[in-house]
Amino acid sequence: MENWKKAAIAAGAGASVAMFVRKKPAAGILLAGGCLVALALEYPNQFKKVRRVLPDYFDRGMRLAEFASRAGERIAEFAEKRGHQTWREFSSY
Repeated sequence: MENWKKAAIAAGAGASVAMFVRKKPAAGILLAGGCLVALALEYPNQFKKVRRVLPDYFDRGMRLAEFASRAGERIAEFAEKRGHQTWREFSSY
């Protein structure tokens, strides 16, 4: 990759981060997308590989989110039961 392309992609990525820090997510996403397009144009074979494995990563992420959701529900149920039990103990005095 030529140096000017590297500089343009780095500048776009830095500007994207700056937009996210300044709480302008739409501009940050737009700049990040532009950087990804530039990289995809420069390295099409690597992006084909990424596109092939991306569904697996989404599937793993969804399973992880589901696991975290179930764990959160169990913790909430435990806290609720514990709270009722503690309230009964205090109200019995």
